[in-house]
Amino acid sequence: MSAPKHGDILLVEDNPNDAELALRALKKARVANDVHVARDGAEALEFLFGEGAYAGRARSAPPRVVLLDLKLPKVDGLEVLRRVKTDERTKLIPVVVLTSSREESDLVASYHLGANSYIVKPVDSEKFFEAVHEIGLYWLLLNEPAS
Repeated sequence: MSAPKHGDILLVEDNPNDAELALRALKKARVANDVHVARDGAEALEFLFGEGAYAGRARSAPPRVVLLDLKLPKVDGLEVLRRVKTDERTKLIPVVVLTSSREESDLVASYHLGANSYIVKPVDSEKFFEAVHEIGLYWLLLNEPAS
């Protein structure tokens, strides 16, 4: 496993169709970043903190942005968000919640825990593709990250 370069994207998504659409949209946006896909919350945390299967991964090269689904197996997205935003090593990484949940409680909890954005996944695959494309353009090309 090679160490990711600074500026990678961490896509945390358990739905293979949504993950594939997101990857295609990011490629179309021509973001030069590598995208790592975590299929559940536990894998996302291991990746972010250099543990388990990712032991030895350079934590000094954090993702430029995390695209986080909430409804995940093993560890749910809200817990991933809580862990990311309460740890000094990761709290400055922008986290975009990208979820199908329209529940007010999920929205409020996400922002309370420090989410940088909350986007409800469009049901239509073409609109989902466009949404991810625009997310990639904004967070990777326009937004100035904290060091």
